Amino acid sequence: MSDCLFCKIADGRIPAKVIYQDEDMVAFHDIHPIAPVHFLVIPRRHIASLADCQPEDAALLGTLLAKIPALAKAQGLGQGFKTSINTGKLGGQEVFHLHLHVFGHLGK
Repeated sequence: MSDCLFCKIADGRIPAKVIYQDEDMVAFHDIHPIAPVHFLVIPRRHIASLADCQPEDAALLGTLLAKIPALAKAQGLGQGFKTSINTGKLGGQEVFHLHLHVFGHLGK
C-alpha cells in the first residue's frame, strides 16, 4: 500500500532502527517506546489488522510469532517479555498495518 507508514518502512523508504528483516517480516524499534525495550514485528505484505487475516495467513502469523522469542532474547529480554496486537480503532490500533508489539525490561 503506497501510503502506509509501515509498508514504507518495510520497503526501506522510511528509515527505522531495524533489528531484523527477511523476506516475510521486518522488526524495528518503536519510536514511542513504553518500556526500556520495545520493538515491532510487521509482515512485509500489507494486512491492515489482525481482524483482516484470513485462514491462508496462518503460516505467516506463525512465522511472525515463532521469530519473536529469538528477537526478544537478542534485545536483552531473555528472562521474559510481553506481546500485544492492537486490533482496530477501538482496540487502540494507530497504524493500520498488522504489527506485533514486543516489550519488556532488561534482565540483570
